[in-house]
This record gives sequence, structure tokens and C-alpha cells, in this order.
Amino acid sequence: MDTSQFSSAESTYMEQLVAKKQMKDFTRMYTSLVQRCYNDCNEDPLKPLDFGEDSCVNRCISKFIKHSERVGQRFAEQNALLTQQLENQ
Repeated sequence: MDTSQFSSAESTYMEQLVAKKQMKDFTRMYTSLVQRCYNDCNEDPLKPLDFGEDSCVNRCISKFIKHSERVGQRFAEQNALLTQQLENQ
């Protein structure tokens, strides 16, 4: 975020707001992921996970992380391409 048009105090405040929002979004995403994977893999929520269920949760989370990394990579590639196109105009 370009905060050059703001004063130092305003810029700091904006950065803090963005950081809080990012943390809130991350926490919400993490909680949702854990709940989804746990619910998908756990046959009986009243007992601890057995080895197979634990493996299922780990695979579920791993798939999600790999997918998120790939989406982030594609976003960065597209952003770089767009930036290059804008610079060439």
C-alpha cells in the first residue's frame, strides 16, 4: 500500500489497521480450515482422532497449504505481468 500521501502518524495508523485485518483474516481462515478438515476426517467427534483420522487431517491441511501457495504464486506471476505491461505503455 502506498502511504506516501499520508503523514507519518497516518501512515503508521494505516499500516496497523492493515496488519490487524491481515491477522483477523488469517485467524478466520485457519479456524475454518481446521474445522473443515477435522469434520471431514473425524467419524466420531466424541473420541480422539485415531491414526487414520489424524493422517486424513494432515493430508487435508497439506493439500490446502499447497493450493494456497500455488494460488499465491499465480497471483504474483499475473501481478508481475500486469506491472510489466503497464510500464511498457
